[in-house]
Amino acid sequence: MRVFCSCGSVSASHISSAAGAAEAAPFEEVQWKSAQPKPSRKIQQRQKAETAPEAAPEEAEAAAATEEKPRSNSEASRSLHHRRLPRPSDKDASHTTLKMGSGHFFWAIFYFASLCSASLANNAKINFREKEKKVLDQILGAGKYDARIRPSGINGTDGPAVVRVNIFVRSISKIDDVTMEYSVQLTFREQWTDERLKFDDIQGRLKYLTLTEANRVWMPDLFFSNEKEGHFHNIIMPNVYIRIFPNGSVLYSIRISLTLACPMNLKLYPLDRQICSLRMASYGWTTNDLVFLWKEGDPVQVVKNLHLPRFTLEKFLTDYCNSKTNTGEYSCLKVDLLFKREFSYYLIQIYIPCCMLVIVSWVSFWLDQGAVPARVSLGVTTLLTMATQTSGINASLPPVSYTKAIDVWTGVCLTFVFGALLEFALVNYASRSGLNKANMHKENMKKKRRDLEQASLDAASDLLDTDSNATFAMKPLVRHPGDPLALEKRLQCEVHMQAPKRPNCCKTWLSKFPTRQCSRSKRIDVISRITFPLVFALFNLVYWSTYLFREEEDETF
Repeated sequence: MRVFCSCGSVSASHISSAAGAAEAAPFEEVQWKSAQPKPSRKIQQRQKAETAPEAAPEEAEAAAATEEKPRSNSEASRSLHHRRLPRPSDKDASHTTLKMGSGHFFWAIFYFASLCSASLANNAKINFREKEKKVLDQILGAGKYDARIRPSGINGTDGPAVVRVNIFVRSISKIDDVTMEYSVQLTFREQWTDERLKFDDIQGRLKYLTLTEANRVWMPDLFFSNEKEGHFHNIIMPNVYIRIFPNGSVLYSIRISLTLACPMNLKLYPLDRQICSLRMASYGWTTNDLVFLWKEGDPVQVVKNLHLPRFTLEKFLTDYCNSKTNTGEYSCLKVDLLFKREFSYYLIQIYIPCCMLVIVSWVSFWLDQGAVPARVSLGVTTLLTMATQTSGINASLPPVSYTKAIDVWTGVCLTFVFGALLEFALVNYASRSGLNKANMHKENMKKKRRDLEQASLDAASDLLDTDSNATFAMKPLVRHPGDPLALEKRLQCEVHMQAPKRPNCCKTWLSKFPTRQCSRSKRIDVISRITFPLVFALFNLVYWSTYLFREEEDETF
């Protein structure tokens, strides 16, 4: 059996030895003597003789003589009684000793338990904050640590110091297409090993030391190469800490907000995907002295339920981007964030309104050609609205030299609206031209009629002036075969006897509108009612098939 405590252990052998020593105490000897039966006088004399062998011979002879005398009955019976009383055996003595030892065993356990509790109480009173202060003074005291000197390489070698980096993206506030930048808030962490900062962890009770002053230890000279603006967070206290572990490992963590440049390709806007990078590099230490590496296992973390106004973060990729200049090669890390633009916003705000404006411009085809104010106001209003819509779209985009997908859409819609206005101008011109020609034809017919009437009157007057005996030539009632009038009628009969041709749908539909000059404008309206919607539908088919197919190609790439 073994009793454990924080201050040590007590073995059963120690306890049994203590109990054995206690058995030899005078107290137990008195108890043993009181438990023994009182011996007879003869036995007492014998014991006395044995203990005193140097007694006088006379006393020995007297004792022998006394022993040879005949004893009385009372003495014999008493001696017999004493002989019948058995002396306690060794088994009884050991049983008595075990009883006495168990009590001392309990007191020994109680004694050592009290010692253990006292030791634990002393340990609980240790001030670990004071220990931390002593350790910090020991490793960062004056003349003991120089923050200007970089740590050694792996395993204490003279190689470059290795710094492992990981980031946690907290939020992405905006992605600006005009300035081509985005704002992000992240927690940036660096971890490296500095053997000069090793310390005793007091048997695992001191896990790490925490600092809030970065200038107390050596720090990597990392900077963000594509940064435009940035600031630290100091509310309520500076959001930064440094942890020093017993093995010399250092963890640096800080919360920062950055505005970073993000060059964009807007050829497929608003059906595009954009890649925005975050680049981190060493400013002064070359790869011979400092190397940045991504932390193994999930180097980039993104907060759950990240919401962006017009984008969706599809994925992110980590890579290395070491740069070489005339001063050396510098270690560099980058993470590419792939954003997909949300098309639903642009569908509701741009594409559907443009389609509605184009369709509204077609209403003028169903208005009467004589309703000039209505058709003019409708065409001009839709044209101005479409122009305003196009200018608003371009105001939210940077002035680039190439054509964007939205430019193609707005340009074609504007062309359709402008074409509807031009169609009315053509109809108006055709109607006025036909009307003028009809008026001229009427005047000519009236003039010819007046001439015929005048000629007939002149002929009648001439007849009245002639002699009444004059004869009049009578036309024959029966025409001869060579007569041209009979031949013309016969040809008309032959035409009517020909087999009817197969009707053409378009010609049949157009035949409803006579070919007179006054009906030409109406014919233009009817043709426009069919042509404009068909051409716009064909454009939509080509537009969406082209740009959606190119979007899928970019996604696979």
